[in-house]
Amino acid sequence: MFAATSAPTRAGNRICPLCESTCGLLFAMDGRRIVGVTPNPADIFSEGHSCAKGIGLAAIENDPSRIRKPLLRNATGRFQEVTWDRAFAVIDERLPEFVGDDPGTCAVYHGNPAAHHLDSAFYLGELLASLGTRNVYSPASVDTWPKNLAQLLLYGSGLGITVPDIDRTDYFLVLGSNPLISNGSTMTAPGMHRRLDALRARGGTLVVVDPVRTRTADIADIHVGIRPGTDALFLLALLSVISRERLFNPSWIPDVVDNVAEVLAMVTEFTPELVAGPCGIDAAVIYRVAREFAASTAAVAHSRIGTCLQEFGTLTNWLVEVLNVVTGNLDRPGGAMFSLPPGGGPNTWPVTKPPRLMYDRWRSRVRQLPELLGELPAACLAEEILTPGPGRSRALITIAGNPARSLPNSNAVEAALQELEFMVSVDCYLNETTRYADVILPPPPLATRGHHDILLAHFQVRNVARYSPPLIPLVDGEFAEWQLMLRLAAAATGRGDRPIADMDAAAAAVAARRAATVTGTTTDHVLTSTAQRSGPARILDMRLRSGPYGDRFGANPGGLTLEQLENSPNGIDYGPLQPRLPGVLRTPNGRIDLAPAMIMADLPRLRSSIDRPTAGLTLVSRRQPRGMNSWLHNALRQPHSGLCALLMCSQDATARGLLSGDRVVVRSKTTAVTTELRVDDALRPGVVSMPHGWGHTGSGMQTPHAESAPGTNYNALVDDVQLEPLTGSPIVNGISVAVSLA
Repeated sequence: MFAATSAPTRAGNRICPLCESTCGLLFAMDGRRIVGVTPNPADIFSEGHSCAKGIGLAAIENDPSRIRKPLLRNATGRFQEVTWDRAFAVIDERLPEFVGDDPGTCAVYHGNPAAHHLDSAFYLGELLASLGTRNVYSPASVDTWPKNLAQLLLYGSGLGITVPDIDRTDYFLVLGSNPLISNGSTMTAPGMHRRLDALRARGGTLVVVDPVRTRTADIADIHVGIRPGTDALFLLALLSVISRERLFNPSWIPDVVDNVAEVLAMVTEFTPELVAGPCGIDAAVIYRVAREFAASTAAVAHSRIGTCLQEFGTLTNWLVEVLNVVTGNLDRPGGAMFSLPPGGGPNTWPVTKPPRLMYDRWRSRVRQLPELLGELPAACLAEEILTPGPGRSRALITIAGNPARSLPNSNAVEAALQELEFMVSVDCYLNETTRYADVILPPPPLATRGHHDILLAHFQVRNVARYSPPLIPLVDGEFAEWQLMLRLAAAATGRGDRPIADMDAAAAAVAARRAATVTGTTTDHVLTSTAQRSGPARILDMRLRSGPYGDRFGANPGGLTLEQLENSPNGIDYGPLQPRLPGVLRTPNGRIDLAPAMIMADLPRLRSSIDRPTAGLTLVSRRQPRGMNSWLHNALRQPHSGLCALLMCSQDATARGLLSGDRVVVRSKTTAVTTELRVDDALRPGVVSMPHGWGHTGSGMQTPHAESAPGTNYNALVDDVQLEPLTGSPIVNGISVAVSLA
């Protein structure tokens, strides 16, 4: 509902930037203040849907705890408000010391908003190039990387991944995902409740594989209450049934797929009877799901964070794709398809030279962990700071991230942050991470920025194009986030006096060269055609006009431009997903190798897990409807009671003499935390659950509401040494723990 206000002066359309659902919203503005947020019923994609987080954007923007002016740590160690000139003067003086011949001296951690905002999407590269660093980290390596790597090996792009054509499928198999709470993830599908209702209404089947009876599992036709970390074995058993009973037709499989027979022969030994025990499920359930999936006219398997952050994350996500491929559900309506993003991307741009996989092009200094998609595993951030020697990270820039609460072994992360010689944070909160900064630069109000999901459009379940223009201008004392990144880039090179406009023009020229290559025109023509714009809007216009629906800078009259989206505030619908093979592939040979050598070499590790003892308790994380990232916890009011309770089934609680409401100690090999216990038989025996991202404790923060309900720090329990071997992702789901009365 609209918040009470005397006279809201105007309203405006916005696309929610908080998660991958990208719901359409309506903002009510009283001057520069957001006074109300409601779902936009006319949005062509979300059609009036929004979750509590999107509706809470006004509270987030108006939070009195937000930083509005630059903060500088003074000689006493306290922060004080300073002018922008003073803040930049300190950065100009200090930052160049950590840039030079010792790459990695200044590391960068950029948080989730980087995937949702044009500023980071278009200008983060300028900052990284100026720093000359390869020590770049983000939440991706504690979220999607096993899925990204599997997709990269199969299709050649870690970003242009397959998405379920949920609106046309008849059989939807979901593993490690709770889309009724997450609203879709690596699946941009606003209004999941409506889409799942439609699936059921047309006679379709929903199968949810999860150790917890989640909200999504609660409405499923089949809930497979699997033991955490055994999804890969379950998928192998499905494929074993399909292979042994020949529930596939080779003519269904795209002719660009190689090594199908090798994979089908390999899976046969993993019978339902073999894996039923380790998975903790009945073999009959496996037979049923395999046969129904293979027999459906349109079926699709989809996996998310529960399958990524586990011991066999990459193998699991590879097997999801194998299941879709061998049953003939790749690149066909109702199956696993590829979006066609309006702004183009790695799997739409023409191939001008042999593609190179964006994996293992360099490695971390201490443990030699491989790079993926231009970043190192965030699990090695602390050791790169704490371990002496050439290349040690002595400085850090954080952009809208809170690694002190979002990374594994967060106690070690905080210890590392205290050892930094210089730290700059672009952030709106003084939180568990930024309290260690020397300078904090606040971003401007949300309503000052234009919004188009240039990256998340790769995950859309329908081809649409939408744009939210700025609702209010920047005023004196405000810098756009892209301007902050360019200003930091100038400081890094010792050119703090370089005009931001000059750097913006240089970035635009780079984007123009790509657009000219894509469209076959000249760079000068691209620059001239977009000269009336600047900043992200100019680069976005280039991307849209050179994209798959674009006007090609006049060569395709009536094609998409940014102006066209500005005149279509509710978006433009380009229809359902369409087959894109083989043109979508960016593998070195332009084909799909269903049996990548790296994957096949990891299978013996999975095979050996079958005989592993399964005694004790296993911890998994869970999603919350009003929570997502730690920076939401201060503004979006959360209940104080049971917020971060450890959930445990009655059988396990009785065996330990525990009752609901008890304070319990949860101990992993890394550390121990204390929390409240709640008995809940939605969990299978042997499994306990807590949400992550909490633990708002310690001195020096300015997040009073979050600190009044601090919750329990899940990530302190997560090991940063034992990682998923192919990606270096932490094993967040499937932690062995002991629980006892506090």
